[in-house]
Amino acid sequence: MEFFKIHKDIPFMRHALVFNAISLSTFLLAVFFLFSRGLHLSVEFTGGTVMEVGYSQPADVEKIRGKIAGLGYTDVQVQNFGTARDVMIRLPPQKGVTTAQQSDKVMVALKAGDPQVVLRRTEFVGPQVGEELARDGLKALAMVVIGIMVYLAIRFEWKYAVAAIIANLHDVIIILGFFAFFQWEFSLAVLAYSVNESVVIFDRIRENFRRYRKMDTLQIIDNAITSTISRTIITHGSTQIMVLSMLLFGGPTLFYFALALTIGILFGIYSSVFVAAAIAMWLGVKREDLVKSSARKEEDPHDPNAGATV
Repeated sequence: MEFFKIHKDIPFMRHALVFNAISLSTFLLAVFFLFSRGLHLSVEFTGGTVMEVGYSQPADVEKIRGKIAGLGYTDVQVQNFGTARDVMIRLPPQKGVTTAQQSDKVMVALKAGDPQVVLRRTEFVGPQVGEELARDGLKALAMVVIGIMVYLAIRFEWKYAVAAIIANLHDVIIILGFFAFFQWEFSLAVLAYSVNESVVIFDRIRENFRRYRKMDTLQIIDNAITSTISRTIITHGSTQIMVLSMLLFGGPTLFYFALALTIGILFGIYSSVFVAAAIAMWLGVKREDLVKSSARKEEDPHDPNAGATV
C-alpha cells in the first residue's frame, strides 16, 4: 500500500556527512545535559510520597511550595498537572514517618490557606523499590540492545547490526537529553520507548542488491530509502496519531510517555536514514554482505541474461 510513488531517487547519502555532523552535535549536547543537569527522576526511582490535591480555583504553585517548605521539607516537588486546579506534590521519605502522617501534615498546612482543598490520592514508593525499578529498567534496556544486535547480525550482517545499534543508542541518548534539558519527569514508562525504521530500510537494501546489479552502493541505499518513504509516512503517521491522542487526552500518567514516543518517532526516522544507513555505508557494506552465495548459484551460468539489471 502506497499513498504516492517517487519515481526519481532522492540523493540522501550525498548529504549524509552534514546530517551526521548535526547528529553528533545533538548527541554530545544530550550527553552534556545528562551529566550537568541530570534527569528529573520520578518517585518510582527516588522513592517517597506522592500526593495529588485539587483546588476549586487555579492553584498558586509557589505559595503551595512555600507552605510545604515551612514544614521542614527541603527537597519537595510541586507542579500542576492536567489543569491549573490540580497539583501534584512529591515528598522525600522520612524515617519514622508514614505516608499517612506526611499527607495529613501537608493537608493541614494547605487547608490553612484554602479550606476547600481536597486530597485526591496519596501513595508511597520506598527507596528500595525505586532502586530495584531503576536496576530492572537498565537491565531491560541492555537486553533490548543485545537482542537487536543478535537479530540483525543473523538476519543481515554485522555491519548492519553495528549501524542499527548506534542509531538506537543515538535515539535513546537524545531522548534522555531532552528530558534532562527541560527537566521533564522521567518515569519507568518512558523506558518503554522503542521505535526504529532501520530494519525496513536494511531489508530493502538487501532486495535492491539482488535486483539492481549495475547500481553502486550509494545508489542502492538512496533507492531503498526513497522507495520506503510512503510506507514510513503511513506507519509512523498512524502511530503518531495514536500517540498524539495519549499526549492530549491521556492525562499526567501517559503524558511524558507519549512525549518520549513523539520525540522517538521523529528521531527514529531521522536516525534510520542519516545515521544507520550512512554508518552502514561507511563501514563498507557491499553486495556480497547481503546476497548469499547460494542465491547467486541459483542463476544458470550459461544464461546470457544472468546478472542483468532488473
